[in-house]
Amino acid sequence: MRQYVYRGAWVIVAAGEYDMGSITPLREALHTAARQYPKVVLDASAVAFADSTFLNLLMLTNRIGTLRVVAPSAQVRRLCEITGVDSVLEMRQTIEGAVSS
Repeated sequence: MRQYVYRGAWVIVAAGEYDMGSITPLREALHTAARQYPKVVLDASAVAFADSTFLNLLMLTNRIGTLRVVAPSAQVRRLCEITGVDSVLEMRQTIEGAVSS
């Protein structure tokens, strides 16, 4: 997982699979960032698998601070659509778009 600052926002690039057994590093990164930066951007383009644990993390992070999800993979996008999370979280196509919104 890569992390960096871009125009005042903290960007986290997530990759791989996220479930109960693998979510901890991403959870720690998102929660730390949400407490320290006005905006957190999660690049989810390389997330191959995500379950309800991942969705719960996104919702909790969004409550702590401002979260933008960028370029969600087809699997993440479908999961968000099925559960209605896409109507709650702000999704953007690019990091530039997420930072400026």
